[in-house]
Amino acid sequence: MNNSATPTSLAKVTAAKNDTQNQLIKADDSVKQSFYDFYLNEHQNMACRRLHFAGSSFGLIGLAKSVKSRSVKPLLKGVVAGYGCAWIGHFFFEKNKPASFKSPLKSFASDFRMYADVLRGNLSLTDKKFDKIRTH
Repeated sequence: MNNSATPTSLAKVTAAKNDTQNQLIKADDSVKQSFYDFYLNEHQNMACRRLHFAGSSFGLIGLAKSVKSRSVKPLLKGVVAGYGCAWIGHFFFEKNKPASFKSPLKSFASDFRMYADVLRGNLSLTDKKFDKIRTH
């Protein structure tokens, strides 16, 4: 019995494997987009968005200072300032619970995606009417 595969059967297996991987990637992207849509819906208030932007900036500054000084202390300060700003935005302006309470990793990733969307000009910090992406 010959166990060697023919070039045609190898091509079919490879194509099927690639198709499965592409479907998994597409499914994963739709889950990420669905959570990001939810995340943006939880950030409609401009004061909350501004506080998130400031908090993310504090976190990034803390990270940079930590790398430069080779100390964890600036990073911890940046994280505390960042979450403090975000939570003030939710509790006092948005009047909802931060998504980080239920989905901390997805929320963290979505916060930096929102930060990038602000930097790219896709989300406004002044008025929702200037948003270039859907925010319900």
